[in-house]
Amino acid sequence: MIEKKPKYTKQSVNRKILESRILRSAEIVFASKGFSGASMERIAEISKISKQNLIYYFPNKDLLYRRVLEEILDIWIEKLSFLENHGDTPEQVIRSYVREKMQISRLYPNGSKVFAHEIISGAPVLKDYLISHLKPQFERDIKLVKSWIDKGLIDEIDPENLFFTIWAATQTYADFSTQIEVLLGKKQLQEEDFERAEIALTEFVVRALGAKKNNSPSF
Repeated sequence: MIEKKPKYTKQSVNRKILESRILRSAEIVFASKGFSGASMERIAEISKISKQNLIYYFPNKDLLYRRVLEEILDIWIEKLSFLENHGDTPEQVIRSYVREKMQISRLYPNGSKVFAHEIISGAPVLKDYLISHLKPQFERDIKLVKSWIDKGLIDEIDPENLFFTIWAATQTYADFSTQIEVLLGKKQLQEEDFERAEIALTEFVVRALGAKKNNSPSF
């Protein structure tokens, strides 16, 4: 049986485009003002729509804030899983993982900042979503890293803190971009800055794990 593809009408496509624009605008406002300082009026202004139209799509600020948080976490989960990478050695998997994480910091800096604000605040909105969506993937990835250690493919290391270190090192280029720009003497980080950081971090992790010298299949 041929699987039927979902049909997208012009109206549904336009709605998706507008929702995406609203979410990007909300990211900007929440990232700069926080939840308390953000207003639906300002989000509507940046989205270039009326407040009434904004409320039609997102009835209140709480719902919009949650959508922004869930979307950035969903992007993270979709792109970042050791188990779903196709590299056949730990080194290739790690390189792909760091590359994707750095891309998220470059492409979604405001979403990353909103996520950071939420976590620093104790994740009052996102905690249940973290437990149900992020934790299962995290545990699967930890299991894979432990299997690499057991097979002698990488040096022994604390798997949990390996991930925490990679997350911190990559997210700093989004969450603390201003600090890096000041120290590098730049008005804004460019793609080459992220590429430079990706190379440096990847080499650091790969060498720390001894993954280069143990260049065998990981699966």
